[in-house]
Amino acid sequence: MSKSRFVLDKFAKVIEQGLLSYKDLSDEVINILKSKRDEIVFRMKLTSKEEFDILNKRVENLEKKLDQKKKNKPLKKIKRAMK
Repeated sequence: MSKSRFVLDKFAKVIEQGLLSYKDLSDEVINILKSKRDEIVFRMKLTSKEEFDILNKRVENLEKKLDQKKKNKPLKKIKRAMK
């Protein structure tokens, strides 16, 4: 019950602050979920904080590279068959 209350409180704060656009709301939800994920990983003590930060930066860099590749992907020309 307390965990669901935490999420509801976060949503209530977002609405109170006036973040009503979909983009702002989705960014805020993603940030909340990322912070909860980080908190769970720290509690499980899978990695040290330094290792986690390094791995997190690597993942962010890979995501940026993927986004750039998607944007720069050239369109393939369609070849027509001769009649």
